[in-house]
Amino acid sequence: MTVQPLTEDRFNDFVELIYALADYETLPRPDEAAVARLREDGFGPTARYHALLAIDDTGRAVGYAIWFETYSSFLARPTMYLEDLFVLEDARGSGAGGRLFDYVQTLGAQRGCGRMDWQVLDWNTLARDFYHRRNGRWQKDWLSYRITY
Repeated sequence: MTVQPLTEDRFNDFVELIYALADYETLPRPDEAAVARLREDGFGPTARYHALLAIDDTGRAVGYAIWFETYSSFLARPTMYLEDLFVLEDARGSGAGGRLFDYVQTLGAQRGCGRMDWQVLDWNTLARDFYHRRNGRWQKDWLSYRITY
């Protein structure tokens, strides 16, 4: 199992993994326009996100992570934000998720981030257990809010 930064030649693999995550979470898959924005935002003049792929020994992309930085005014440091971490069901337990997570966590430390944040769906006990094993703690006093445009 290897972890490598997303490249344009593996973009279709990346999109297929995003589709698999959407199916897993029973959400609509990104449409054609969203996929075009993903490409532009990942490889355009100003990258809005960064991504990794987990590649198994056969060369198949089995997982991915997306991250970007936000900023904490109280810490006066950037925050590493892990947007997605997903591994195909048949590759879970292979170490792919741990490698992806560790890469992003280590990168945040190297960049001087004060913390790493992410969200987990309340029903996803597999993910919650995974993060707990990596010392992730549920922030009980914070509630997520959203406005969708």
